[in-house]
Amino acid sequence: MLGVDIGTTSTKAVLFTIAGQVVAQHAVEYPLISTIADMAEQDPAQIYAAVLSSIENAVQQAQARPEQVVLVSFSAAMHSLIAMDENDRPLTNSITWADNRAGEWANKIRSEMDGHAIYLRTGTPIHPMSPLCKLMWLRHDHPDIFSRSARFVGIKEYVFHRMFGQWLVDHSIASATGMFNLRELNWDSGALALVGVTEAQLSALVPTTYQVSDMAPALAQQLGLLTTTPFVIGANDGVLSNLGVNAIAPGQVAVTIGTSGAMRTVVAEPVTDPAGRTFCYALTENHWVVGGPINNGGSILRWVRDELATAESAQARQDGQDPYEALMAIAGQVGAGANGLLFHPYLAGERAPLWNADARGSFFGLALHHGKPQMIRAALEGVIFSLYSILPAVEELIGPTRRMMATGGFARSALWRQMMADIFDREVVVPESVESSCLGAAVLGLYALGRIASLDAIAAMVGSTHQHQPNAENVAIYQQLWPIYAAIPKQLEQQYRELAAFQRQ
Repeated sequence: MLGVDIGTTSTKAVLFTIAGQVVAQHAVEYPLISTIADMAEQDPAQIYAAVLSSIENAVQQAQARPEQVVLVSFSAAMHSLIAMDENDRPLTNSITWADNRAGEWANKIRSEMDGHAIYLRTGTPIHPMSPLCKLMWLRHDHPDIFSRSARFVGIKEYVFHRMFGQWLVDHSIASATGMFNLRELNWDSGALALVGVTEAQLSALVPTTYQVSDMAPALAQQLGLLTTTPFVIGANDGVLSNLGVNAIAPGQVAVTIGTSGAMRTVVAEPVTDPAGRTFCYALTENHWVVGGPINNGGSILRWVRDELATAESAQARQDGQDPYEALMAIAGQVGAGANGLLFHPYLAGERAPLWNADARGSFFGLALHHGKPQMIRAALEGVIFSLYSILPAVEELIGPTRRMMATGGFARSALWRQMMADIFDREVVVPESVESSCLGAAVLGLYALGRIASLDAIAAMVGSTHQHQPNAENVAIYQQLWPIYAAIPKQLEQQYRELAAFQRQ
């Protein structure tokens, strides 16, 4: 079974046995286009080529015969938007979740256009990441493009159309647009009226288990597949990551830190937050994922490497060492709490629970006794504190949590994993498969084909490589610092807004 994840930085195809063991994998990267402030776009044609190349190479590496691949199933990043003309040609690049140019419109929708009611119906917080806000921006700031647009789609829809000639969107990707009514499983008429878009301009809604299996012979031959190989449309990368790490039982939480980060848990029916702090996205009609994303995850460690620890990183490379391992060693020289130094990691604004694109990063508490080791450790702790800030909202909605399933690049660091256990005061388990979204997509595919009766079958496929228990002494330190950390962003909302406006001049 082949799981394909169309991500923000690359597309990865992973070929698994039916038992969930990795046979082969291939990834193709592509650049982010950011030529002006707040812009984050990608070339959809490059991504389509990456999808084909990753599938073709994974199949070739495994030396798999076409009939051996029983299914292909997709995961994809959320919130992308592409305007298409009447001849199905893109009028824009793929505008990604990281694009903040709709920020002013997000603020207007939230404060002046009954945005909270739209959120309660759709489960997508009002934020410039969402296609709802992007469409408002496109309609009012780029009316020439908006008026020429026959259709508005996301990147997975674009890929599926080029492969199969059908405009389809799964409930999971649709539930992250801000325009999908969670209860009705249909486009939300109020949201569409607000942005001036009709259902005819959007893709046909289908369940995440929907299959297509009539590929053109030339394309099938290129990919090394049969024309009849079932392609399952799949879901978004966040909900499939929960499935892929077996965090689908009550009380289990999946925490991911890649470039950004997220915390998510599965519930049986849609749940939205009266305070608007969390998202709610579809996995299947009976599985819904509640949680929140942060903008700043591994990107903070990269920033530390490139801006704070240039010399140390260069020395590590010279010594044949991974610069990130060197940073962790430096941070490990300092105890929990970084000697009272706090870091708010909002270098790219922030999503949950602030939903504030104007938020800005800061060190708080700097004193003469602080040096580079404290600053590096505070940056690492700041990312975990940022994720932890989502937990109160999630537990208010769904009840207590008890175990964290941790994935993403950060899970390679024992220091960072232990920080998570200590800050959350919960057991942290790292699953054996790091390709959680691809495995989740593949297992959803098995479910769609009726080869497994329940998604619980994932439990037999997911081993664990690391387990961490909270250190009581460190827990006590973090619980002292947490109220201080949490209070600061609330105090600085006005200053964030003013400084962000100054920076955009």
